[in-house]
Amino acid sequence: MIVNIILIIFGIDIIDMPKGKSNKVVIKHYDQNQAFLLPPSIEDMIPADHFVRTFNQMIDLLDIDILLKTYKGGGASIFHPRMMVKVLVYAYLNKIYTSRRIAKALREDIHFMWLSGMQQPNFRTINKFRSSRLKDVIDGVFASQVEFCLEQGFIKLENYYVDGTKIEANANRNSYVWGKKVNRYKETTQQKIKDLLKHIEQVNQKENLQYHDKDLEELGEGIQISSKKIKEHIKKLKDELADKQSQGSLSHTDKEIEKAIEEIDEKHLPKLQQYEQQQENLSGRNSYSKTDVDATFCRLKNGLLRPGYNAMIGTENQFIINYSLHQNPGESGLFVPHLEKLHRLLGVLPKNVIGDAAFGSHENYDFLHRHNIGNYLKYNTFDIEQSTSYQSQSFMREDFEYHTTTDSFNCPDGRELSFKEIKQHKTDNGFTNFLRVYQCDDCNGCQYMTDCTKMNGNKILNYNPQLEHYRAQARDNLNSQKGVILRKKRSIEPETVFGHIKWNQRFERFYLRGKEKVNVEWGLLSLAHNFNKMNQIKIDKDKNASISALEFLSPIPSTIFFSYYSSFVR
Repeated sequence: MIVNIILIIFGIDIIDMPKGKSNKVVIKHYDQNQAFLLPPSIEDMIPADHFVRTFNQMIDLLDIDILLKTYKGGGASIFHPRMMVKVLVYAYLNKIYTSRRIAKALREDIHFMWLSGMQQPNFRTINKFRSSRLKDVIDGVFASQVEFCLEQGFIKLENYYVDGTKIEANANRNSYVWGKKVNRYKETTQQKIKDLLKHIEQVNQKENLQYHDKDLEELGEGIQISSKKIKEHIKKLKDELADKQSQGSLSHTDKEIEKAIEEIDEKHLPKLQQYEQQQENLSGRNSYSKTDVDATFCRLKNGLLRPGYNAMIGTENQFIINYSLHQNPGESGLFVPHLEKLHRLLGVLPKNVIGDAAFGSHENYDFLHRHNIGNYLKYNTFDIEQSTSYQSQSFMREDFEYHTTTDSFNCPDGRELSFKEIKQHKTDNGFTNFLRVYQCDDCNGCQYMTDCTKMNGNKILNYNPQLEHYRAQARDNLNSQKGVILRKKRSIEPETVFGHIKWNQRFERFYLRGKEKVNVEWGLLSLAHNFNKMNQIKIDKDKNASISALEFLSPIPSTIFFSYYSSFVR
């Protein structure tokens, strides 16, 4: 009996076995209501080498002044912004993306409890901080992280790999609005309104009455009329009819006019206002979603047509150096705004830029030239030109000899293609392309005509000398020894990052709606990815240098900690 009491004191239970069994089973004492002799410390519950400790120190070194300045002061106390950033980024690191699940983790996960200092903001507070407070400052917080990576030697801004991917929006897949249909329906509605207004004018002329000033001179064919102008015009007509009614002089034709006004006001005008609002939501795009008007319908990697965003990143050593979010499915016109954002945030641009054929346009090449950046952007026919079948083809632009004195080309048959005109094309970013057009005066009787041109009439040749120069420069760079290495590395730079985010992090669809809020999500994902990359480098360096995790995470000043850390990175 005394022995059993002593065992229980030391947390050991003795269980008697059923009859026939002589041995006793000794198990640890189990009591769910057992109180701690001393209050437990969360600090002691987290292993010394756990990533959350390194992550916490990294966030502490980030400059978040841009976030603190958004608070006006006064009112009730708030949760510390740095703590909120830690919780959000760590949640995205652990594939927790909804505010309710983050709030749940703050109540149940020991690592989240330690990061938050046992504070538990509810899901509304978390969502408000992420959607509203970070909306205008997420780019600045991310720039602080990139500057930290530069200081620690993780990146050098030497070789910048750019690429984009489509990510589905948090929107109904069948909530599409197509730009072409909106334009067609709007024109039809405008025409019906014009016909009714013309009918009213004709009735007025028959009665030799003038109810109003003729202020709709834009009723001609092909002229766009606005709902605001129509509304003002209808109001004048209604006021004039009301005056006649008060005088008791309404005629049969007045009732006919009143019926036409009613049809415009109740049937066609609301539709016209709806189409105008849809055109405003489109903002020059081909489509948008009704449940997220900022999302554009585009083809995803799986070939499905879904509402989504074009997410672009620039990487070096698989660190995200810059990110940008766009509504256009095509990537060519997004390159310049993407790099301009990088320059705006960091004040510098990379030495070399490497990208696929989607970015090889005149506008993008010109941007690289003006900023003295190494041109390693493929153009649309670069890969085809490397094949022997392409090199053996005839009647390419290179097969036509150019003469500077006469500003003309000679075809393989010796016939002259003289200059005809200059065509201009302006991009969405305001860049103007000038295309010189040359045409043969007479191709009749040419032995190569069938192979030389597939169109009816004489041979037409389009020539952009500046673009040809940029392409030749890109071709030489890409085929150089350095260019071959960069081309090979491009496939494992941004593509690996996208694969990690979509596959490892299971992030294939945004959770918030609206471009500004979605940009916050993409920024948090980028922050989380870079912290995860830093941790992987730390683990690799620890293995290579045989440094224990406990020694690496010893409680030393942060400046000494990262100086020591960066010596291995470099």
